[in-house]
Amino acid sequence: MKTADGGLIVIGENFNTTRKIKATSPKVVRDGKKVGIGYVDLEGHKKVLDVTRLVPADPEAAKTFMIPHIAEACRQKDLSYISWAIKDQERHGAHIIDVCVDELSVYPEERMEWMRWIVKTAQHITDAIIAIDSSDSNTIKAGLEVHDSSKSKPAINSLNLERGREVLADTARERKALLFANASGSTRMPQSADERIENLVRCMDLMDRAGIPVADRFLDPLVFPIGAGPAFGMDYLDAVRELRKRYADVHIFGGHSNVSFGLPDRQLLNQTFVGMSVLAGADTAMIDPIMNSPKELNDFRFAANALSGADEYSMQYLKYVRSLASSAPKNSTDRLPRGAIPYSTVNREEANP
Repeated sequence: MKTADGGLIVIGENFNTTRKIKATSPKVVRDGKKVGIGYVDLEGHKKVLDVTRLVPADPEAAKTFMIPHIAEACRQKDLSYISWAIKDQERHGAHIIDVCVDELSVYPEERMEWMRWIVKTAQHITDAIIAIDSSDSNTIKAGLEVHDSSKSKPAINSLNLERGREVLADTARERKALLFANASGSTRMPQSADERIENLVRCMDLMDRAGIPVADRFLDPLVFPIGAGPAFGMDYLDAVRELRKRYADVHIFGGHSNVSFGLPDRQLLNQTFVGMSVLAGADTAMIDPIMNSPKELNDFRFAANALSGADEYSMQYLKYVRSLASSAPKNSTDRLPRGAIPYSTVNREEANP
């Protein structure tokens, strides 16, 4: 998969039932005893997702409570909120929408039914590629059963060395799906850059045997929070560098926003880390595209490639700048693409709940 301008491929991470928002966020509105999350729907109307039943009545407890808003929207089957959550990522630059429903049930059959429902629902909302994401291979297969490939290719998130996941390589070949592979080992998470590389080389072997086209392979060396281990950031970046040396044409990405978990100003850390990943060789980012602007990331990528000589004679940079100029509103010095929201107009706290 390539973007039209050769820029970063952006995987929107926001439609995951693990996603939560602080009960103290400016997005949370209160009307008497009712509590909701305010948003503007696709028709421009102000709406509220009712989360009253979730938020503790005790004000002190509510201060630290995290609202699982995506899971709640799914449980309510609130199509207005779901449509907004998916299309808002697309509007801000996501090419692939990752969907995960694992938090909705501990029971496999119920998880599979939820995945079937959300894949069909998401495909009615967007023509973007849907990445079917689950810790359970059968839940992924359930989503693929109902996926309409005439609208777009599916993506599978993800193959790894854990027992039972290897079947996803053959599944991807059968469905002509994009295949994400992460560096998880058969019994544990990788402990170093070398272990990440070793595990992903084995995943590449699995994809070779299954006949997955190189252009459809996405390698994820796994990003862990630097707050939990100061070497985690460099372990990921070192793995990206080596993987790019070995595999010139595969896509390399990571759950980049994981790096900042538990730290303040996550937006700053995430934006910087994606930039460092681009310099190391990543061509794809799995991010919150509302928090971290894909346009700013692409600005960095094209400029850095030109300055480093990776973009010979700055040909791709010139093409990119011209594309921005052609899409800019007339009589404006603002070079943002049509439909983008200037960062200065976004409430920083809202962008980083």
